[in-house]
Amino acid sequence: MSALTITTRDATTGPVLEIAGDLDFDHAPRLRQAVTALSLEPGQRLVLDLSQVQFCDSSGITALIVARNHAVAARAEMALAAVPDNTIRILRIVGLDRVFTVHADVDTATTHRPTNGCP
Repeated sequence: MSALTITTRDATTGPVLEIAGDLDFDHAPRLRQAVTALSLEPGQRLVLDLSQVQFCDSSGITALIVARNHAVAARAEMALAAVPDNTIRILRIVGLDRVFTVHADVDTATTHRPTNGCP
């Protein structure tokens, strides 16, 4: 299992969290803490870059849901970018592919500014 690293940067649309490693039971709490510590403004878009995630279990999926709930509470949007095939498969199985906005890459996720404060 790989340790989880989270790097935060700003884009014109809002914060981008670059996540690398395993998003599992041992490491998912770090993502939940990082997300809930973010100060989001209405109309921003929180983007989670999952391109370097090697493994994601149910704890990781729960952390993604926590991130979405945090964005919704702030009247912001949330998007997933570069979701690995094995993780997108899990999202489809549990129906969360209809809940999360998924982009092919971070550039696409941060290209267009959100149009309103409600997801």
